[in-house]
Amino acid sequence: MTHRMLVTVDDTTESLGAAATAARLCVDLHATVRVLTVIEDDLVGEELDRATGSQALERRRQAATNLLEFVRRRICAEGVEPSRVEVKQALGEPFRLILDEARNWPADMIVMAVSDERRIRSNYVGSVTEQVIEFSTCPVLVVPAASERHANELPPSPENV
Repeated sequence: MTHRMLVTVDDTTESLGAAATAARLCVDLHATVRVLTVIEDDLVGEELDRATGSQALERRRQAATNLLEFVRRRICAEGVEPSRVEVKQALGEPFRLILDEARNWPADMIVMAVSDERRIRSNYVGSVTEQVIEFSTCPVLVVPAASERHANELPPSPENV
């Protein structure tokens, strides 16, 4: 039985769609959901931080906080009780932090979007998703992007809230 669902989000439409799918599952399963976003600790981020000072990292953290609050509200709007929704942000390598969170929390299932446009290795699954699927000790639900005919049903982006 699924009692704890870890949902990974970023600022993509696909990710928000996966969070909506997870919310509907949580309602049906009476599960608790933890929403995780990872601020990627990469060379581009490090260079940006060096060029602009610590303000860049703080802006990235604030954007992550805003995203998590937006997703939390959307999940509650789907019918999940607020007491069953947790949010968390982390800084580092996404696939490792997702796996660590799933193991340490512990999650019964990971829900994530199919797309990772930054580093696509195949036509179907992004590298972070691919690594999570390969190394996860719990089931991973990969939610595909909505088709063109369902584009109007996707949740609005956080910038429009």
